[in-house]
Amino acid sequence: MKVTYDFETEILPILLSESDIEESYQDRPGVIIDYDRDGNVVGIEILHASKRVENSRGLEHT
Repeated sequence: MKVTYDFETEILPILLSESDIEESYQDRPGVIIDYDRDGNVVGIEILHASKRVENSRGLEHT
């Protein structure tokens, strides 16, 4: 899993797999879910992350 944050665009992409993205769907306004050709979730993008995620500049994962 890879989590990054683009300060300029305020996009928070969460990459769950290295599989190619076949399709993307905006589940809710500002939340895009990416799928591979088998329908598995391979990534999530959060738009305007500073307004949606607490402390988007200091993310932690375990």
